[in-house]
Amino acid sequence: MAYKDAIARYRRWYARLLRLYWKPYYERFGEGMEQTFNDLLRERAEEERGLFGYALWMFVETSAGIVRENSTIIIVRYKNIIRIALATAFILLLPLLAMQFTDEVVWDVVDFIVAGALLFGTGLTFELIARKVNDSGNVAYRFATGVALAAALILVWMNLAVGLIGDEENPANLLYGGVLAVGIIGAIIARLQPHGMARALFSTALAQALVPVIALIIWKPQVFSGEAFFAMFGVNAFFVMLFVGSALLFRRANTKRVAR
Repeated sequence: MAYKDAIARYRRWYARLLRLYWKPYYERFGEGMEQTFNDLLRERAEEERGLFGYALWMFVETSAGIVRENSTIIIVRYKNIIRIALATAFILLLPLLAMQFTDEVVWDVVDFIVAGALLFGTGLTFELIARKVNDSGNVAYRFATGVALAAALILVWMNLAVGLIGDEENPANLLYGGVLAVGIIGAIIARLQPHGMARALFSTALAQALVPVIALIIWKPQVFSGEAFFAMFGVNAFFVMLFVGSALLFRRANTKRVAR
């Protein structure tokens, strides 16, 4: 009778261990594995062989199986996200290495956190959008999304690092937040559909072009002089071209979708 209590106790513990498997795997194999464990313990008990050592070995073996199975599922299901995380870590490694050889690169913990969040967030956003429109999207759509997100990333990065208007402390740079807001709101209204996204990016390009004009009207005495004036318009023209290029790619994606 004593061995029956021991088997029941080990089976309860084993059942709890099995629940650590990924839910679909557990629902498919958990009950059978639990029953097999119970039968093996009963056979050993009938042969008057020790239960504790064997049960412990089964727990260890099953735990290793849980780690292997769950790791495989995570890698397969989230491989793109893992790639984004690894790419982000690799990029952040570059300034870290540069700091070992030059004093011109000075990053603190906050810089690495912000840069990591921007890089990983941009990559994750691209992955989520590409996955959402996978059934209706095409290569042009992916390129369009990539160009738009890259432009937004560089725009934020440059503003935080040096500022596009004057320096990073200049309040005129806050106007670029409006540019990003136009793009985000436009994408939400368009529901990520290519035709609407083309309009959203054209609007974003227009907002980008208006920023230096508005800044010129409001802050001219403080921030505009000589080369800085032309440099600002040149950099803004670069971003306008990126957003327009993205809009044209979205329009092409929509044309291909309609043609199908």
